[in-house]
Amino acid sequence: MTKSENKINLKSLDRNAPIGVFDSGVGGLTVVREIIRQIPNEKIIYFGDTARVPYGNKSRETVIRFSQQIMRFLNTFDVKTIVVACNTASAYALDTLERDSNIPVIGVVKPGARLAAQVTKNGRIGVIATEATIGSRIYSQYIQELNQEVTIYGKACPLFVPLVEEGLLEDPVTDEIARRYLTELIDIDIDTLILGCTHYPLIRSTLGRIMGPGVTLVNPAYETARELKSMLAGMNLLSGESPKLGENKYQFFVSDKAEKFVVFANSIIKYGILSAKTIHIETY
Repeated sequence: MTKSENKINLKSLDRNAPIGVFDSGVGGLTVVREIIRQIPNEKIIYFGDTARVPYGNKSRETVIRFSQQIMRFLNTFDVKTIVVACNTASAYALDTLERDSNIPVIGVVKPGARLAAQVTKNGRIGVIATEATIGSRIYSQYIQELNQEVTIYGKACPLFVPLVEEGLLEDPVTDEIARRYLTELIDIDIDTLILGCTHYPLIRSTLGRIMGPGVTLVNPAYETARELKSMLAGMNLLSGESPKLGENKYQFFVSDKAEKFVVFANSIIKYGILSAKTIHIETY
């Protein structure tokens, strides 16, 4: 149960209301993709903070302020829950958002940490993420709460986010940078690697090829969608109807570069996203 659930009046929530999802940019679309696959009846409002990406090199106070602005925006749609589809925001702002919210709020860190603790065989788990997420040590804290016998090795990979945002998913530059980042984790002989940023599943094939078949890649986006489905089912908040004909099932908003976002989003979700609207998030 999230902290926000303590003050939730379930009777006041509409099970057919949309789910709010946000990220610093396009990475959270990996979470949206999994939500669509696993609970296809749900409506989704997505916000990507493309004007202020990346979050990984910003202070805790700044990330909290950005996250609060976005939560206020998503709440204008009367969403029934909010998914913080950003590891940095989950590390820095989730506690604040849960405290301030009267609807369920979930992040992407705990689901991935839980699976990693379960699947490791040699007790050596690697985490690749932004500088902020690694610096917070939040994955280490959650994993060791579950299994004190494991050792967690964190590696900041700050260049992955801009490479993904530029669409360089299969590119020699991305391949070379990934090899440089991952060499020390290979030498340590980890058997599990958490993709601790929602951008990183978009270069999963590159990461998997470099790490080799003996390393299990944990995708928190997939695990978060599973946890979301379980949480909504437990609270009787799974949508009970398919969207009506002509209803805008998925709505996308960004803080900058809407046209570029739409092109990228279509390459990830394969749904046929026709538009994204630019909003001035600083006004919220």
